[in-house]
Amino acid sequence: MTSRLHERRRWLGLAGTGCLLLLAGCKGDSPPSARVLPETPQDDPPVQVAGCENTSIDPGRVTLHRLNRAEYDATVRDLLGDTTRPARAFPVDDHGYGFDNNADVLSLSPLLMEKYASAAETLIESAWTRGTLRTCALDAANPEPCARDILSRFARRAWRRPVTPEEVDRLLRPLALAKQHGDTPEAGVKLALRAVLISPHFLFRVETDPKPASKTPHKVNAFELASRLSYFLWSSMPDEALLQAAEQDKLRTPQELEAQVRRMLADPKAQALVSNFAGQWLFTRALDSAEPDPTLYGAFNDTLRRAMRQETELVFQEFLTGDHKLKDLLDAPFTFVNDALAAHYGLPLPGSTTPQRVDLSEHPERRGIFGHGSLLTVTSNSDRTSPVQRGVWVLEQLLCSAPPPPPPNVEGLPPPVNPTMTMKERMALHRSLPQCQGCHRMMDPLGLALENYDPIGRWRLKEVSGAPVDATGDLPDGNVLNGGADMRRFVKADPKLPECMTEHLLTYALGRGTSEADACAVRLIAASAEARGGRLSDYILAIVLSDHFTSRRGDTEAPSP
Repeated sequence: MTSRLHERRRWLGLAGTGCLLLLAGCKGDSPPSARVLPETPQDDPPVQVAGCENTSIDPGRVTLHRLNRAEYDATVRDLLGDTTRPARAFPVDDHGYGFDNNADVLSLSPLLMEKYASAAETLIESAWTRGTLRTCALDAANPEPCARDILSRFARRAWRRPVTPEEVDRLLRPLALAKQHGDTPEAGVKLALRAVLISPHFLFRVETDPKPASKTPHKVNAFELASRLSYFLWSSMPDEALLQAAEQDKLRTPQELEAQVRRMLADPKAQALVSNFAGQWLFTRALDSAEPDPTLYGAFNDTLRRAMRQETELVFQEFLTGDHKLKDLLDAPFTFVNDALAAHYGLPLPGSTTPQRVDLSEHPERRGIFGHGSLLTVTSNSDRTSPVQRGVWVLEQLLCSAPPPPPPNVEGLPPPVNPTMTMKERMALHRSLPQCQGCHRMMDPLGLALENYDPIGRWRLKEVSGAPVDATGDLPDGNVLNGGADMRRFVKADPKLPECMTEHLLTYALGRGTSEADACAVRLIAASAEARGGRLSDYILAIVLSDHFTSRRGDTEAPSP
């Protein structure tokens, strides 16, 4: 081994230490002074909700939010132009309250830290080779001016806020180390760039609270609000227009916030709302793990799986940018199918392998998400439909009335007493058990009303056994849901629907679960969204303009055990 190699290894060791010092130096960094937003939006329509007139709104505390895998990939895409999705090699993120961007469950393990360090090295080497980061030429005799320019520009975007001169000074330390050990200025700059990517200011959405123990709600600063907005709508960092709006203090006004929201929803990056919010709210992500029994449902394959996912995503995308009321998602008179999915549904073929928008006036059974193969498949067992799973999905995702977990040692669905026994009759047997009656009286009618759809979403009139389908659900009040159309009307008319849709969207937007303390805020946001027109964009705007999105409060530190 040559002395040069010994020296290089020692330098790399020192360089690694330098990274750690840089990380340590981040602790306690003071970001630029907060720009306080106005206390209330100026043009939001005044909305009153019974029971909440004199209730003070608590926006809640903030947990330090680590970027999840989707956010990391989208951020390095927009920061470095890298589309390799390096976070696929990271450990899977935990879920909380139905979403994988819940800050309370996004922990940081030693393994994940190692993955971050490895990804940072690969990303910087690749970007440096492509010339993405070199805004100037490093002068070997005097590299600091160019290095300072490169690092200050990069850190501002990566950390999603202006950087202080002291922070840039710390980032320049590897430059001196490189010179000390006979390496090039380029090596020192690249090491500093790697340090930016493993800094807490990059890996976490840092919100520094000037009043960390104050229970009085106060506004987040403009850069924190810009990050809240970009990670809500794009799952990614703010772009230059949003950063400049924050720097120019324009995000103070509801008008500017609304303009930014509309601009961002029109951007292709808003596809993240489809993939990450709708993908979890409407369960399209679960299609990846759906495995219908091939002996009974051999028609299901990956082509159909992909077409089903595209259908739901494209319908949601149209709700994101179109002029539809959000609650019409339940019975939308259009969908998107290719030839394979149309044949599966029994619809006229559109003549394309690419999904086409088709009118459902003549096919009401396919209206809305309850006619989508994606939802019908992921809420079924592999060998049969599951009225329980379908009913629970409606209660949890649309009405926020989730039943309690089943009691211990409860028996599953009984086998049919005779070959022609219907699913409804088997469910009635199961429901006869006293410990099962309470919850099943709520779940079963909703799921049984969808019995005309088999476990892979095909329309059917007979069950696998040959028994005729009974798609009626008996509600606790004595009314009967007669098939999917009745069920759609029943759920759509439920007053809990707007508030439940708000609750899921707000949970995703804030990256935290909601509780009873948020009830009035949810009701006010839902009422405001409906007053604006009830479109998905109205719900998004009502959330962005709410105190819950623009404010936070502090919290007292829990006593040590």
